[in-house]
Amino acid sequence: MLSVNDLSMQFGSSVLFSRVDLQFTAGNCYGIIGANGAGKSTFIKILAGELEPTSGSVVLDPKRRMSVLKQNQSLYDEYPVLDTVIMGNQRLYDCGREKDAIYLKEDFSDEDGIRAAELEEEFAELGGWEAESDASRILQGLGVDVCYHDTLMRDLDPRLKVKVLLAQALFGHPDVVLLDEPTNNLDLRSVVWLEDFLMDYEGTVLVVSHDRYFLNNVCTHIVDIDYGKIKMYVGNYDFWYESSQLIQKLIRDQNKRAEQKIQELQTFIARFSANRSKSRQATSRRKLLDKITVEELPASGRRYPWVGFKANREPGKDRLFVTDISKTVDGVRLLNKISFAVGKEDRIALIGKNERAVTMLFQILAGLEEPDEGTVKWGASIEWAYFPKDHNDYFDSFDGDLIEWMRQFSEDKRESYLRTFLGRMLFSGDDVYKPAKVLSGGEKVRCMLSKMMLSGANFLMLDQPTNHLDLESIAALNNGLEAFRYNILFSCHDHQLTQTVANRIIEITDDGIIDRLCTYDEYMHLNEE
Repeated sequence: MLSVNDLSMQFGSSVLFSRVDLQFTAGNCYGIIGANGAGKSTFIKILAGELEPTSGSVVLDPKRRMSVLKQNQSLYDEYPVLDTVIMGNQRLYDCGREKDAIYLKEDFSDEDGIRAAELEEEFAELGGWEAESDASRILQGLGVDVCYHDTLMRDLDPRLKVKVLLAQALFGHPDVVLLDEPTNNLDLRSVVWLEDFLMDYEGTVLVVSHDRYFLNNVCTHIVDIDYGKIKMYVGNYDFWYESSQLIQKLIRDQNKRAEQKIQELQTFIARFSANRSKSRQATSRRKLLDKITVEELPASGRRYPWVGFKANREPGKDRLFVTDISKTVDGVRLLNKISFAVGKEDRIALIGKNERAVTMLFQILAGLEEPDEGTVKWGASIEWAYFPKDHNDYFDSFDGDLIEWMRQFSEDKRESYLRTFLGRMLFSGDDVYKPAKVLSGGEKVRCMLSKMMLSGANFLMLDQPTNHLDLESIAALNNGLEAFRYNILFSCHDHQLTQTVANRIIEITDDGIIDRLCTYDEYMHLNEE
């Protein structure tokens, strides 16, 4: 259905990938993975026809329709939500508009009648009579309530705009769907709906995502961009990961055996090459040595950070008590009589349809906002660290480099000490002298995690820490949180992290909270019953 032939892409002297040949067929979902900067979004743009490759071609059957998740949120500001979704099938939308315009004519001619009849037939073939109901169904599945369907896009919250554009990409049964980070800013329930939608989809889906659980659920194939190549593997993300780790281990073991053999030969040569009686043996071994090469691992673009949180002191019995917290912002009641206590073993995932409410609770706990009612009481021995969802202010107003940025949060001002924490998050060499203001989204997150590791806190609060992180960094954060011995209070779009870290779920609702001592999967199962 969609083929890539001898495709290469480079910017200046930097080659992203070269000589790529791939076939994408109907009924399959292809997860595109790779380190940050490997070329995932570039590859999607080439497939969509938005970017010309350096060489090679992309071929789509001319009878097939491709749909792409748009990234420009202001592109449809003058259109209502429902129209924006239907414009996912532009021909259908244009057909309906032209048909309606003809019927509104006061001087309706015979030619108009013929044209209207043609349009009616095409409109029906394209599914025009079901278009509004289909669009509404997708919107509601993604959590966009019916009350917003006639709203202009410019008047929508940005988080809802993202969902509308995703609905647009899914609308009208396109033959090929290209999705670049479709789960960004989706709540967990919307992600589950999207998973179900894609698993039942009969067309071809290509998706870039940093959500491992999502990739495992929806993907039949993994397309890996690494080593300057793009290779396709059958299976989901976990199957690819385990296979790749096995291959890497086999190569390392092979190298190790080869290196041991070379060392033995070199030792023999050094010992006996000057010995006349052994010279013939030494010569033969030197020839054998020349034939043995240690196969080096390819220069992978993947870099693995290390996340570990070490508390400066043991917390006491009392951890955190939240009592009757309420908060109204701009006339909207975000929090309504929220009460809970955190026990010794609690690792709590905060969830809720209204992410503003979740973030507001974090801000109140961190002392950045005052509640309208209620109290927050921390245990006397608690030292908490907070990862805010919006952390740009930490960087945008700072004029120094990363060493200076870290120094403001540390009692130990030595550069060597600060480099230790930055190095764990892949800032090495001259990277530490990069101005804080110019960091990418992922780099900012890694700096904030370095700051948290530096703090020595015994209570961690994290509001959406996986945003902007690549798969390797998310896995490292997941491992670090699992290994942390004390309390964690967090919100996260990554299903796997939420499932493996949390043992208690608190959902913020309009009426208060739902509090369950269980894993995330168990909580979702309870809600389905």
